[in-house]
Amino acid sequence: MASVRFTVTPTKAEDLPGLSDTSPDISSRSSGRGHVRFGSRESVNRSEPLSEGSGGLTTTGENETPDRTNTDQGDGNAKMSNVYINNSHGVDDDDFYDRNLALFEEEMDTRPKVSSLLNRLANYTNLTQGAREHEEAESIGEKRKAQKSPQMGTFMGVYLPCLQNIFGVILFLRLTWVVGTAGVLQALCIVFICCCCTLLTAISMSAIATNGVVPAGGSYFMISRSLGPEFGGAVGLCFYLGTTFAGAMYILGAIEILLMYIAPWAAIFVSGSPDGEGAAMLNNMRVYGSIFLLLMALLVFVGVKYVNKLASVFLACVIISILSIYTGALVSAFRNGTVPSTFDLSLPSSEATTTLWLQFCEGPDLNASCDYYFNLSNISEIPGIPGLSSGVITENIWSVYLSKGDVLEKGSLPSPRPVHPPTNRLPYVFADITTSFTLLVGIFFPSVTGIMAGSNRSGDLKDAQRSIPIGTIMAILTTSLVYLSSVVLFGACIEGVVLRDKFGDSVKGNLVVGTLSWPSPWVIVIGSFFSTCGAGLQSLTGAPRLLQAIAKDNIIPFLRVFGHGKANGEPTWALLLTALIAELGILIASLDLVAPILSMFFLMCYLFVNLACALQTLLRTPNWRPRFSYYHWTLSFLGMIICLALMFISSWYYAIVAIVIAGMIYKYIEYHGAEKEWGDGIRGLSLSAARYALLRLEEGPPHTKNWRPQLLVLLKLDEDAYVKSPRLLTFASQLKAGKGLTIVGTVITGNYLHSYGEALAAEQTLKHQMDKEKVKGFCQCIVANKAREGISHMIQSSGLGGMRHNTVVMGWPLAWRQSEDPQSWKTFINTVRVTTAAHLALLVPKNISLFPGNSEPCAEGYIDVWWIVHDGGMLMLLPFLLRQHKVWRKCAMRIFTVAQMEDNSIQMKKDLATFLYHLRIEADVEVVEMHNSDISAYTYERTLMMEQRSQMLRQMRLSKSDREKEVDHSNVRRMHTAVKLNEVIVNKSHDARLVLLNMPGPPRNPAGDENYMEFLEVLTEGLERVLLVRGGGSEVITIYS
Repeated sequence: MASVRFTVTPTKAEDLPGLSDTSPDISSRSSGRGHVRFGSRESVNRSEPLSEGSGGLTTTGENETPDRTNTDQGDGNAKMSNVYINNSHGVDDDDFYDRNLALFEEEMDTRPKVSSLLNRLANYTNLTQGAREHEEAESIGEKRKAQKSPQMGTFMGVYLPCLQNIFGVILFLRLTWVVGTAGVLQALCIVFICCCCTLLTAISMSAIATNGVVPAGGSYFMISRSLGPEFGGAVGLCFYLGTTFAGAMYILGAIEILLMYIAPWAAIFVSGSPDGEGAAMLNNMRVYGSIFLLLMALLVFVGVKYVNKLASVFLACVIISILSIYTGALVSAFRNGTVPSTFDLSLPSSEATTTLWLQFCEGPDLNASCDYYFNLSNISEIPGIPGLSSGVITENIWSVYLSKGDVLEKGSLPSPRPVHPPTNRLPYVFADITTSFTLLVGIFFPSVTGIMAGSNRSGDLKDAQRSIPIGTIMAILTTSLVYLSSVVLFGACIEGVVLRDKFGDSVKGNLVVGTLSWPSPWVIVIGSFFSTCGAGLQSLTGAPRLLQAIAKDNIIPFLRVFGHGKANGEPTWALLLTALIAELGILIASLDLVAPILSMFFLMCYLFVNLACALQTLLRTPNWRPRFSYYHWTLSFLGMIICLALMFISSWYYAIVAIVIAGMIYKYIEYHGAEKEWGDGIRGLSLSAARYALLRLEEGPPHTKNWRPQLLVLLKLDEDAYVKSPRLLTFASQLKAGKGLTIVGTVITGNYLHSYGEALAAEQTLKHQMDKEKVKGFCQCIVANKAREGISHMIQSSGLGGMRHNTVVMGWPLAWRQSEDPQSWKTFINTVRVTTAAHLALLVPKNISLFPGNSEPCAEGYIDVWWIVHDGGMLMLLPFLLRQHKVWRKCAMRIFTVAQMEDNSIQMKKDLATFLYHLRIEADVEVVEMHNSDISAYTYERTLMMEQRSQMLRQMRLSKSDREKEVDHSNVRRMHTAVKLNEVIVNKSHDARLVLLNMPGPPRNPAGDENYMEFLEVLTEGLERVLLVRGGGSEVITIYS
């Protein structure tokens, strides 16, 4: 049977119909007989026989490049070629395609060339939600639509949205009351703790956001892809509920401003008695809140573009309001700060009484019966806004916590203690709730939330990995400065009794912070009203999209319906559910009761962000390489503790409810949810757990992000039971750095019944050597009749459950040419075949005795990687792991790849640099061009020495034409690859500390085993330290977070 080889080389993958990112193979259009491989070659069997003299048959399509013709035997025998060496007049130059990589030609189908891999990665763009790399089932057959390149920078894309979401209703309605009640010192403490919580969370979030490509979708995707579907779903729903209740809180704040400070006459429910005023106000909040919620939901439903257009207006309102506060504080130092009283405070004369008298007495007469508390008190008028220069901060520095129903009074003046407390039927100002430090923490914390606004827009950012950390942290520092300075200004400018007056009854019903503002209180009132409306709209816009993202991930089956929406993708059903949940918050009707609820959900979300960062840092996952370097696991751990403490400080029962809800969601996803695998940190942790983790790990192979070398180190003992190559253990310890699984094994030839004692002694020797080299792991000794059988059994049976090896490390057979027993190198080749069959990676250090010890750190030098065929990414990952150890830390990394005649070397270099940037690996890149050249006489000489060693002298005297008849062309081509590659490698890497090189697979025909060893010798000749690497067939490194 003859075969036809042809290659399709489109400029873009999209040019070929039916070609998707996940499947490089497409069917040929030639009636199903052919099979076309993108970037590789495949034999095509045809039923028509070819005559021997028919020559090479080349089929060329519209976009196809002709390739040389070979004949596959099918039984593993050497290939026959009709391309004659040095035939310059009958064969085109393209017929020498891949001649420089002939050593790897049998594996091109499963292990594509580097140029092919980079070509597919070159057109990478920011993916939409889900990062479809590991969700092929959802993307097969889909055509990627052309997307507009994101252009938003740090200031507009992250900083301003975070400012708008952080500044909110609490600043205008409750911060003065918090300062008056807690005092300046404790208020500063509250603000500082809350701001520290968000700052530490932002640092952790920045590390997660910069660990790989940030997909559009924001914080939920960062948490779920870092902690897995169970934690991701639980935290995602907590974040959703927090955002939804935040919308309810903003609406309640807007209604409070409307009914108390803008249009009190608009109240629907009016109480006839003072006792019912509170209930009437709550009913008004419920009615108006429901109306506002309906209107806002309709606006969001009609189109989110209108919300985005209004966002800048609302942000301007916030900034103008804050500036008016600072201006008013400065102006207060130079003006009379007395606020006009509602009553005439002049004392009654002997003839007449005042309006104030009538408020507390039963008649206008001087002898009328008056309130007992009124009779015992003196009437005095004090400035409500004494100003910066008044020194009132000395009185406001300490806390004044009140119980519900207590009268607000100036603490520095003597106060009567009447038998009967004042009644609310008289115009006293009372505390409406019992206050404490913990309560104030829960009420204030929502004013520092909103730090996720920038990460939620990650898909719109020009450089998300740079913008998210800078913009978020700068926004937090800005808002923290504003809050801390506002606490000091309020305490220094406003009288303490007025600060504790939550609703401004003592200042003619004005907003307390409005009395400080300049030029008019209406600046604050109008600005705060519109800013709270805008924040409510933003919450109602963001929450449904978050729920839709969770539903589309399909990790919670009963939420699947909320993943659907309008034709343009607007989440209709999710918006409806969000409005219903927000209505529950509206029905609570009290801002002070809703604020702690959303505090719980946000704190839960922030807690798990810190947990994700701390966990990944402590595990040292190979995929954990954030570009944001100003983080540490202790900061994440501290942020996690602060979040947990704030949850129980502000409301312990709400905290327990939130934890129970998150736990129930976690268990539901674990047992009933759709199975997802995102390479999360929890799965990495489970590798070191006990029975439960082992059973979990057996559910499937580990994810690419969790892949690390789990080593099986094969050692050989000499006649005295000493380890022949102890440096293999040293190399293993440097590669592992104490992490992951290491199994050290050896094989003793003999009968187990008679060699049991010898096996125990060998095991003790291995343990002693492992302790000496500080290798943490397990040792295993197998007794077998033949060494190759024992090694095969060890490779098959080592490990338990998920704790199995995925990489085999063994030494190079020394002096195999001079060895009288050929079994040494035959055992080596058999081990290579066994590891390939088991889909395990293989590492073969050559000249292992020259490798540095643990106490011999390398001076500055290079670790050179020669990336010839894509083997799952092992060549990229190993230098990164080695450089974590102190021995290799000072070595820089260089990556060389080989360009063929038809490759664009300049584009390959750009693509490789882009690929390394996404991998977060720093390395110098160089593309080496290997032009097609005639096979040299030296190549023939090496081939002759290899094939007919016993007749070497006679063969060297043969003429050139005789050589061509004698030498097997396939061996010549392979030797040509080895010679050419060795020449280039020695030229470029002669001074490298370590050279990593793709290890070609052994021949299918065992008759060529000795030739295979000779090829490897020629390939690595003249290099001091070489690590031959052969991947296991699976991807071990990824650009995704």
